[in-house]
Amino acid sequence: MPLSLSSTEASARAFFAKPYFAVVGASTNQAKFGYKIFAWYAYHDLPATPINPTAPAITVDGTAHDTLANISALLNPRETALSVITPPAVTLQVLQDAQKLGISAVWLQPGTWDDAVVKFATDKGNFQDVVAGEGGRGHDGWCVLVDGERALKANGKL
Repeated sequence: MPLSLSSTEASARAFFAKPYFAVVGASTNQAKFGYKIFAWYAYHDLPATPINPTAPAITVDGTAHDTLANISALLNPRETALSVITPPAVTLQVLQDAQKLGISAVWLQPGTWDDAVVKFATDKGNFQDVVAGEGGRGHDGWCVLVDGERALKANGKL
């Protein structure tokens, strides 16, 4: 199910209107996108929580950020926007859990979604704002590394 460019741009702006963020699939390996995307949040001084079930913390520029094992441990899930960097099968389970927790905004990074994931994410009532799919300014689809600053600027956060 393709998302329209204008609705995805509006969803990206709404995503960054949230007061908290979580990065599912955050990684300690600096070569992986899970690290690069979490580091992007840290570099922009956004209150982001890394979600990683195997690492106690992720260090960015000498600062350790404590991880949570899963999104059910988030303190304010209804006020948290969720950035996802996991394979599609894992992403679908994360979205199912997120929907039950009342998370309303999700950003599915390139490589995290397939048709089933996008269908679940965009089914009426599951999420208010979904950033996913083809489009954006990058060649692989909507990515916070490429499209995030534009959405931050639109919210006056940059």
